[in-house]
Amino acid sequence: MTQQEIFTQIQQMLASLFEIEPSEIKPESKLFEELELDSIDAIDLVVKLQKTIGKKIMPEEFKNVRTVQDVVDVVYKLVNNS
Repeated sequence: MTQQEIFTQIQQMLASLFEIEPSEIKPESKLFEELELDSIDAIDLVVKLQKTIGKKIMPEEFKNVRTVQDVVDVVYKLVNNS
């Protein structure tokens, strides 16, 4: 799975889960400040990502995530290093 494919999936997830316009979701978008996610939203996103990729995401892997690209990087690493 490429980073672009992962980004597209995450973009679709964010749009459907949190009713965010897909055009507002860019790699550099800040999850909390720009997309207005809160900590519960972040957990919902992790749960949905885990179901989609079929792998467990450890909390420490996600604690430094601030942007959409950070999420893409974590997922890319998990999918491609197994």
